[in-house]
Amino acid sequence: MGDDVMDDAPSAHEFAAYLPRLAVPVRIATFADAQVFVRRWAIRDKDPAVRDLVRRMERANSAENIDRAVKELRRELAERGLLSAP
Repeated sequence: MGDDVMDDAPSAHEFAAYLPRLAVPVRIATFADAQVFVRRWAIRDKDPAVRDLVRRMERANSAENIDRAVKELRRELAERGLLSAP
């Protein structure tokens, strides 16, 4: 056990979001899902704010930092209209 436990633990706040130019939403259930999503988003959209978010998510090393990073991801998605309605 170790870091894998945190990556595999389902988030209390699962959500779905759209990547630019993708018609179907992507379900984000764990922090690992969120990290993959943000990396894919950074590849599709060269926005510096998204690239900064990738770096912050990669450095998140505590439950508090992970929670903060996921909240920031959701905020960034909502600002761009990419957060799927529940």
